[in-house]
Amino acid sequence: MSNVRSGSRGLATLAPLGSALFSALSGGRRWLERLADPAGGVFSFFPLALALLVMLALSSWQMVWATSDVTRYECYALAFWFGGQARALAPHIDCSFFPAQVEKLPPLHALPIEYPPLTLVLFTPGLLVPSAYYPLLFGLLMALAALLIYWLLLRWGPRGAALAFILYLFLGEWGLALLRFDLVPAALTLLCVLAAERRRWSAAYCALAFAILLKIYPLLLLPPLFFAEQQAVVTAARGTAADGGERTAMGPRGRLAEAIAGLRRWRWRNVLLCLALVVGVTGAFALLDFQGAVASQLSYFAQRPVQIESSGSLVIWLAALAGQPVRVVYTYGSINLLSPLVPAVSTGSTLALLAGYGLVLWQSARGRLTFAEAALAALLVFVATGKVFSPQYLMWLMPLVAYLTATRRRWLLLFGLISLQTSLIYPFLYTRVQDATQVWRVPGFVPLVELRNMLFLLLTVGYLLNLLDLRTRCEPPDLAAAGAAREAEEGA
Repeated sequence: MSNVRSGSRGLATLAPLGSALFSALSGGRRWLERLADPAGGVFSFFPLALALLVMLALSSWQMVWATSDVTRYECYALAFWFGGQARALAPHIDCSFFPAQVEKLPPLHALPIEYPPLTLVLFTPGLLVPSAYYPLLFGLLMALAALLIYWLLLRWGPRGAALAFILYLFLGEWGLALLRFDLVPAALTLLCVLAAERRRWSAAYCALAFAILLKIYPLLLLPPLFFAEQQAVVTAARGTAADGGERTAMGPRGRLAEAIAGLRRWRWRNVLLCLALVVGVTGAFALLDFQGAVASQLSYFAQRPVQIESSGSLVIWLAALAGQPVRVVYTYGSINLLSPLVPAVSTGSTLALLAGYGLVLWQSARGRLTFAEAALAALLVFVATGKVFSPQYLMWLMPLVAYLTATRRRWLLLFGLISLQTSLIYPFLYTRVQDATQVWRVPGFVPLVELRNMLFLLLTVGYLLNLLDLRTRCEPPDLAAAGAAREAEEGA
């Protein structure tokens, strides 16, 4: 009997504690909902501000490196505006990667080796401050790009999309987000998707054009965008015909005639506008330096070996266990593997890319993928099958993943884990050694890289084949309302 009484007293003691815990959880949930509410005002931007401040503090040690990517951007800007005087103007930073002929070039003739020439627009503002503050100003510009993405997701994304973006960015890119310019093309591709889903085709193509002018990878989105526009035109034409009572039962010949008529209705103006912008801007720079504006980028990517963090590295490491020679070198701005198997691995990666991207185009052309889904699928395939898997590549995906999946638990778990593994690889494990070419000797480096790559590959295949309902998206409020209105009209 005494045991019963003591148990009752224990439960009575725990009851207030449980009530307090429940109240705290409820309050935390309401706080998160307020943060995710676009009507929350300035308070909605608190998570972004906090994350950016922490990332700035955590990555500040890289800003004093003489060989960081930010100093490389500064070298490119100096070489373009001042020609051969670039090294003399900034002797404290390492511009030794420049070819010897750069020192003989006049101003306005030296273009970036591996980046499209329009990136100079991003590299130049830092020259307005003393060289010691160049990395800080560049980091502030990238913080503005993160702010733009966050605001777009807060305004036009599903509930929780902005918070999901900050979560992924902090987990996976805390050491790189403010020191690379990848957030800018990522913001432009998100703008392209937002405009296309709202049938603002000219704006979508213009955003995509400027994304291509900053990085080559958004070019993958051009065919799916074209397919999406034509499908919207055909759907609108069918709706008009149905409203006019013109649709009748058709046989095979009728359907063929309708398909041919649909081809005639294809719109070319917007895609030609996009191509004109890309060709026009690139051509203007080519008049100054054709090699730097066009040829050097293509040859740079074609000649790059297999990077140590890429998916293809697994084959080379397994072959090394079987006795195949392998060397780890620093070339092309990354840590790469040299092996007799590199040509075969590169060819296999290219074939896998063509197969995966071909599947995306086929599904997109048949209307099985929306443009937003096709954009994410194409980028997943590109990163999963590429010869290079740099940590900053995840920044290309983060806005689209957040926009399409927001608070979907599977994505938060899988992509969040991939992001965390990536930041463990760089900068955490890379900083364990003085010589980056020896990073493969760090315990756990190779297994962690291959585990991350395997998880990313499974996520890519799952999304392409819609396994585990990975394509199920969180619908933005405005698109959900528009879809409900269309269904109501069709029902009437």
